[in-house]
Amino acid sequence: MRSAKEGSARYNERMPDPANTSIEERLEQLETRYAFQEETLRQLDEVIQKQADLIDALQLDLARMRTELAHDPESEAPPEEQVPPHY
Repeated sequence: MRSAKEGSARYNERMPDPANTSIEERLEQLETRYAFQEETLRQLDEVIQKQADLIDALQLDLARMRTELAHDPESEAPPEEQVPPHY
């Protein structure tokens, strides 16, 4: 994990000194950063949506399995009295 000083140093390396750049250059740099941030946010949103869909599907599967186990007559017999599945 980077320290705050390292993070700010890396930020300052990427952003030129505002006193040495024109307003147009600074605006262009900001617009470029904004475009990359928008794309990153779009990608993260897509990943989060896929994960949410997967979680929903897994919750449905878990609920179905719990229901099946609750209604399985063999699950209530003691283990020594249960018939193995290959019989």
